[in-house]
Amino acid sequence: MRKNIRIGMIVPSSNITMEKEIPQAINCNRFESKPIITYHSARVGLKKVSREELKQMNLSAVGAAESLADASVDIILYACLVAVMVEGKGAHKISEKELREATSSAVKEIPVVTSAGALVQTLKDIGVKKVAVIAPYLPSLTDTVCGYIQDEGVEVIDSHSLSVTNNLEVGELDQTQLVSIASSMSEKAEVVVLSACVQMPSLDVLAKTEELLGKPVISAATATVYQAMKKLGMPLNMNTYGKLLSGRLEVK
Repeated sequence: MRKNIRIGMIVPSSNITMEKEIPQAINCNRFESKPIITYHSARVGLKKVSREELKQMNLSAVGAAESLADASVDIILYACLVAVMVEGKGAHKISEKELREATSSAVKEIPVVTSAGALVQTLKDIGVKKVAVIAPYLPSLTDTVCGYIQDEGVEVIDSHSLSVTNNLEVGELDQTQLVSIASSMSEKAEVVVLSACVQMPSLDVLAKTEELLGKPVISAATATVYQAMKKLGMPLNMNTYGKLLSGRLEVK
């Protein structure tokens, strides 16, 4: 394994969570020979979680990817799930292609993971058919997220919206409230997405919720870490944040 890995992150300007949860998860991984991992961010403007601001932020993401390529990062993570999903069916594939192309002048090919693509691909990887979703958005945006997931072949049988529009306030939400919300959702869900947003904190209560419900519990953040580790060829071996990142969750 390489001794040094640079992880680039495209982060909404009001996001205060991704730069905490992504390193927190990856840094707890048990490596046979631990590399030096550094994290490098480029920020793009977003204050209010509305379709208009989200789409405008997407236009800025290409320039952010170009700037991260200057740092010779090994991967780029685009950290706004709903921003990509509001662009319509399959938008994560288009976004990832555009961001890769923005780094084409770099001396090496830089893989890209969007949190939107990471969530739907992770659900496919683990063979999930029915999920419950908790999101901080207004119900209309949560419906967009649920519809996007369903377009990818996974049925959303229950959802809960917290209706917070100020993105900074989303990052300040008390994650412990998610445990009781998840407990009240449909038992028919095979997996609970405890946070369908990389700004809404949930990492510290994932394992507790998973133990309480007796089923896998993931988030947009852990799905992003899962897919990033796969692309970097880094084996998963975490015991703190649920079975997905432990490497023990059966992949079908």
